Amino acid sequence: MINENDIEKANLIMSLRSMGISSSNVLSAIEKIPRELFVPKNLLHYAYENSPLPIGYDQTISQPYIVAYMTEKLTPQRNDLILEIGTGSGYQTSVLSILSRRVFTIERINPLLVKAKNIFKELKLTNITTCLGDGYSGWKEMSPFDKVIITCCIKEISKDLLSQIKIGGKCIFPIENNNGKQILKCITISEDKTNHFCEDIFEVNFVPLIRD
Repeated sequence: MINENDIEKANLIMSLRSMGISSSNVLSAIEKIPRELFVPKNLLHYAYENSPLPIGYDQTISQPYIVAYMTEKLTPQRNDLILEIGTGSGYQTSVLSILSRRVFTIERINPLLVKAKNIFKELKLTNITTCLGDGYSGWKEMSPFDKVIITCCIKEISKDLLSQIKIGGKCIFPIENNNGKQILKCITISEDKTNHFCEDIFEVNFVPLIRD
């Protein structure tokens, strides 16, 4: 019997392709991760719609397109060590875990982190290391990282965090500009560790990073 989730997931993958997601590795990772595990039971019907969904505690699971785009922009490699700030539901974490050597992920809301860890265990994703905290300054003890992804909006990027990324590595994150709009930005770390290449991508809408 054909599983309804499989049909909806196939439609989502086709939709992501039509929206410009071209990495077969990213699309394959999204296909492997069951998004329905990460959404509240009363919203299961919407698990494979291309939209963000509330997960409690004023947090959301990002829409699949944003997850796919940010992942593709990071260009994760099989041997990469990736830092994620804002575990949330754990969906983005799980997608990254399929594509890299290890994901280090930080979340400040303990019930969300506990739930995400249980899902990681259920999916047998053993290359994820978690931490309870706000993550603003990164995770120095586990650095350096090849890539960093921030899944909550910041007002400025931490210099301590950028110093934890390898030369040539990337950091993708939403940041609030002077007009109060959120812009998705990608920074590639330069050899001198100062004149980084910065790219503004497009407007987004993320929950804010809250400091402890």
